[in-house]
Amino acid sequence: MKNRIEAVDLLRGFTIVAMILVNTPGDWNHVYKPLLHAEWNGLTPTDLIFPFFLFIVGISIYFSYKNKPNTVPTYRKITIRSLKLIGLGLFLNLFVPYLPFITDLSTFRIPGVLQRIGIVFLISSILYLNCKPRTLLFISIAILLSYSIFSGWIPFPNGTLPSLDRAPNNWANYIDLKVFGQHMWQADYDPEGLLSTLPSIVSCVTGILIGKLLDGPTPLRYLTGAIVILLATGYLLSIWIPINKALWSSSFVLVTCGWGSLILTIIYYITDVRKLSFGSIFKQVGMNAIVIYFLSSLISKSFYLIPTGESHNVHSWLYQKFFTFSTIPQELSSLLYALSVVLSYIALAHLLYKRKIFIKV
Repeated sequence: MKNRIEAVDLLRGFTIVAMILVNTPGDWNHVYKPLLHAEWNGLTPTDLIFPFFLFIVGISIYFSYKNKPNTVPTYRKITIRSLKLIGLGLFLNLFVPYLPFITDLSTFRIPGVLQRIGIVFLISSILYLNCKPRTLLFISIAILLSYSIFSGWIPFPNGTLPSLDRAPNNWANYIDLKVFGQHMWQADYDPEGLLSTLPSIVSCVTGILIGKLLDGPTPLRYLTGAIVILLATGYLLSIWIPINKALWSSSFVLVTCGWGSLILTIIYYITDVRKLSFGSIFKQVGMNAIVIYFLSSLISKSFYLIPTGESHNVHSWLYQKFFTFSTIPQELSSLLYALSVVLSYIALAHLLYKRKIFIKV
């Protein structure tokens, strides 16, 4: 077994930092476009962040379980970890920072980022423990093909043909409304909905297969081949199936995994092949990735919900008091606020790392 691969920890930490950056602008009405998701079809740097994390989860699954026995204790450990992630996600959706500390149960959102990570981790780990790499590849291709055909050409019960546009004519929204009802992010779609979780599993399984290549005798050669195949296939498929994060379209899976593999390979070459020191702060964040993300989400939500008088909340008060200046553009002020939040969590990660505190979920 190879020593711990530095590039994986660095990319994981960088992804969490990027998540916090795009999730905590000072003013959502003034954000630079690359720091926003595409309105529907398309791909921005922000759209790469969540699939990158699932991709890294897959790589971690490979190295964590490649020598684990296929036994009940292993499955128990995987299941418990998955339930913890789902539970943390539901807690974030339910929690309010005032009595009774629980939001309205009739409308609280059920899906979420941590919920998707938990489900994807569970299914991908079970597949990895029971399938050879070639079988995983065939399963991934089958999922992407069937998802594309189902989403684009299988009619609804009333005979109406679906589309890949926003609701009401796409299968993802149709199924989410049937299952979750009012417990969604928005009435017309949920970016972490039920049906779109299926192709997100492929994002993670692709990470498992890339982990296998990293663990091989000549990783750079095979990684280069994988990058070319993923990007070329993804962009070719996008002619018929648009790149779309909200639907987690098949072309989106391939393209984001391709970019993830490319960035990972560059970092791998710098840190693990050339042995050059690079981005230690990201490694420190990556060592407590879920905890840092959870805390950032919990505190950000609380800042929005705790009032400070005069129709303000903690978030808007901090932003207007310390980050708004008449001499700089509002987008820059908004970015400076987000960067200050990022730096605070980097500092927390550094403190945990120095004290050798690593909290595993």
